[in-house]
Amino acid sequence: MNRKNALAAGVAATLALGSVTMVATQSTAAPRPTAAAGASAARPGAGFRAVTAEVRSEAIRTAGRNAAATARELGLGSDERLVAKDVLIDADGSRHVRYDRTYRGLSVIGGDLVVHLAQDGTITGSDLAHQGAIRIAGTTPKLTAADASAKAVKHARHVKKAKAGSKDSTLVVYAVGKIPVLAYRSTVTGEGETGPTSREAVIVDATSGTPLDQYELHQSATGTGNGVTVGQVSIETTQTAGGYTLTDAAHGGTIVYDSYNSPQSNPRQNARAFSRTTNSWGNGTSSSRESAAVDASYGLAKTWDYYKNSFNRSGIRNDGRGAPAYVHVDTGLLNAFYDDNCFCMYFGDGSSQNGNTPVTAVDVAGHEMSHGVTAATANLTYSGESGGLNEATSDIFGSMVEFSAGNAGDPGDYYIGEKLNMSGGYMRRMDNPAADGRSLSCWNSGAGSADVHLSSGIGNHFFYLAAEGTGAKTIGGRSHNGTTCNNDTFTGIGKDKAAAVWYRALTTYMTSATNYAGARTATLQAAADLYGTNSQERYLVSKAWAAVSVGTALPDPGTGTPTPSPTTPTPSPTTPPGGNALANGSFEQGTSGWTQSDSIITNSSLQTARDGSWYAWMMGYGADAVESLSQPSVAVPSTGAPKLTFWLKVSTQESGSTAYDTLKINVNGTTLATYSNANAGSGYVQKTVDLSAYKGQTVKLGFAGTEDTYLSTIFLLDGIAIG
Repeated sequence: MNRKNALAAGVAATLALGSVTMVATQSTAAPRPTAAAGASAARPGAGFRAVTAEVRSEAIRTAGRNAAATARELGLGSDERLVAKDVLIDADGSRHVRYDRTYRGLSVIGGDLVVHLAQDGTITGSDLAHQGAIRIAGTTPKLTAADASAKAVKHARHVKKAKAGSKDSTLVVYAVGKIPVLAYRSTVTGEGETGPTSREAVIVDATSGTPLDQYELHQSATGTGNGVTVGQVSIETTQTAGGYTLTDAAHGGTIVYDSYNSPQSNPRQNARAFSRTTNSWGNGTSSSRESAAVDASYGLAKTWDYYKNSFNRSGIRNDGRGAPAYVHVDTGLLNAFYDDNCFCMYFGDGSSQNGNTPVTAVDVAGHEMSHGVTAATANLTYSGESGGLNEATSDIFGSMVEFSAGNAGDPGDYYIGEKLNMSGGYMRRMDNPAADGRSLSCWNSGAGSADVHLSSGIGNHFFYLAAEGTGAKTIGGRSHNGTTCNNDTFTGIGKDKAAAVWYRALTTYMTSATNYAGARTATLQAAADLYGTNSQERYLVSKAWAAVSVGTALPDPGTGTPTPSPTTPTPSPTTPPGGNALANGSFEQGTSGWTQSDSIITNSSLQTARDGSWYAWMMGYGADAVESLSQPSVAVPSTGAPKLTFWLKVSTQESGSTAYDTLKINVNGTTLATYSNANAGSGYVQKTVDLSAYKGQTVKLGFAGTEDTYLSTIFLLDGIAIG
């Protein structure tokens, strides 16, 4: 079985007995079946079942016992191990098992995966952040940990006056790109958006020291200001011998502490639990240190209730445990953040920029606690497009918590941080992210390079449109206007359904490396699970993605008529005879228009595009492998002498003129040209293929790569056109 194209949709695992049996296999590259052909009904039992902490723990232990057999059947290597992280159980008994990966004892960044099992234990599909087995040359680094720390300090871009010691660097396998590499993950400390002790993760190649990724470790709602009290509310407390404490036994024993302005580097340094002799807390202003604690306790309880009532989720990690919260952190801190290392949340007091308003609004509490839910599930990497999705997830559920809370003083809306006394009136707007002059409302090829708080606008905009549709309306007393990037108009499915789709996509199908194209795939699958393959809900989800320039809308299940696709920036696949008859030949719209067998289309910094940021990276494994990239319906011009042109860069470890690894250009299954390792060169070279025999026809264009067992060859494609 090829390790990339048949990754195990075929294990039979009786979880209760801990047995694993091989059954018929299929490629995970194929669309996951969700219903019989032509059926529109939702999959019965797709909602999550409420489980006790004991049942969940036993399910995770069972998944751990099955991990070795599952890894073998997934085609993973003998040096890899799967570590069970979580199990979600549907109402019909189906299970979704989330694993992390190690390689020779090293953590694999981007190695996480989800295995989907039917009630009888048969695997129905899998979602892998990195497809296939991990293969690297060795685990002995050329750089020492001290060398890596020095490189990390040099390359840190989120903090100033950075510093890191040898103990701050850990050897890992970095598998976010196409080819896994041995790397160091370093924690760098310095001055940044979260204050003088901000932390940043910097990942460098363990051989060359080349930076591979960097991202903030404190996942914050904002760096510019927030905080407001919630008014007179009821909160859960615990009576003690001497009075009361802000311990919420009804929500996992969540405790709110006064940090007493402890530094961000150690918010618990001076911390003490809030206590008093009477059960009346705060005075509604920041003159009482208890007021911010009331806000935090109320917001976290409402967040817990939302997840429990909506998705049967008991707390951040679904284990019934509450995460401690610390208010009054540091001095002049215009921020709040969740820290997965301590499983806790920190809230600052604001600064003169926002009238020293504590950073404890309901949507802020929901936002930060939702970062914990993301960390416990998809664990979306906090950089690039996945980082934008991470932030969007917290904005989405922060807003949903605000709606769910039903607080008359802070009614639900799609403004983020509107009660924070900000100079602009809010932090972000989901209906019109670009209104702040910085956030992205529409996807573009530079989205992965934008700050995650700005690229989150794409996901926020999608969610608003999916929930509310287009047009002007007033929500929570505030003006909203659902505009689109393709001038389309449509109705929404409602915020509760949209949130259910996003939650199922996050917890069941997304992985740490999911980008916006992957989020579209995940939400369409989730919508199919919940409402049916041919449902209006799934159709409108696709329209909402198309409206933010991510993919195209599905055919209307009511009429079968395709709906408008993005007019900007996605080109039409059927342009006049003299133009480009391909869709997205530059790849600058990501995967739009293309079908790929693996994660071929990329903007990875490990290779370079000829133009723009995106390109197609085929092969390069140094092992038996095949890959394909195609467009199914390409209109060849009917006049002139039509030809296919594209830019190709070939680099190889092979030597000589023998063709060991090949790239074939196929039209309707016929090979018209072949390139190989023998065509290796230092840069991109334009290639031309005659298409006169297909003049005026609609054809399937394909690129097929094949690699043998020894030594790697990489084929890079860009600027593909037919004219």
